[in-house]
Amino acid sequence: MPQDPRQLLIDGLRNAHAMEVQAREMMERQIGRLDSYPDVRARLQTHLRETETQLQHLDTCLAEFGESNSTVKDTTQSIMGNMAALAHTVMPDEILKNTFANNAFENFEIAAYKSLLSLADLAGAASCKPHLEASLKEEQAMAAWVDQNVDSITRSFVRVAEAA
Repeated sequence: MPQDPRQLLIDGLRNAHAMEVQAREMMERQIGRLDSYPDVRARLQTHLRETETQLQHLDTCLAEFGESNSTVKDTTQSIMGNMAALAHTVMPDEILKNTFANNAFENFEIAAYKSLLSLADLAGAASCKPHLEASLKEEQAMAAWVDQNVDSITRSFVRVAEAA
C-alpha cells in the first residue's frame, strides 16, 4: 500500500526519536565507566546534552503533525542501548569497542537525519528542516570527533592497560 511523504516523514521522525533514545542510553552507560578517559567522558557528556535537545527537536516536528513519539519503539531502543553498552563492559578493551560502536552509530544517525531532511522536503515540512539540520550538524561533529580521536583513545587504552 503506497504511503504519502507526510506519513513516511512521521514514521521516520518516530524512528529517529527511538534512535536518539538508544543513543542516550548507550552514552549514559558509557559515561559512568570512563574514569580513565576524561576527554572521552567530557565529549560524551556534551553529546548527551545535544541528544536531549535532538529529542526535543523531534518531538517538536512530530507535534507539528499532531503526532507523538512511539512508546513501543522508544522502549525497545532503550533496551537495545542498554544491552549494547552492557555487552562491552565485560571486555578488557571496553573503551575500544565503545569507540568503534560510537563511530558506527554516529554515522547511522547522520544517514538518518539526511533521509529525514529529504522526506521533509518531499512532505513540504519546511518548519522541521532547521531542527533536523541542527541535529545533523551535531551528529557530524560528534562523528568527526570520534574519527579524529581513535588514535588517541587507542594509545590511552594501551597506557591504562600497561599500568594495570
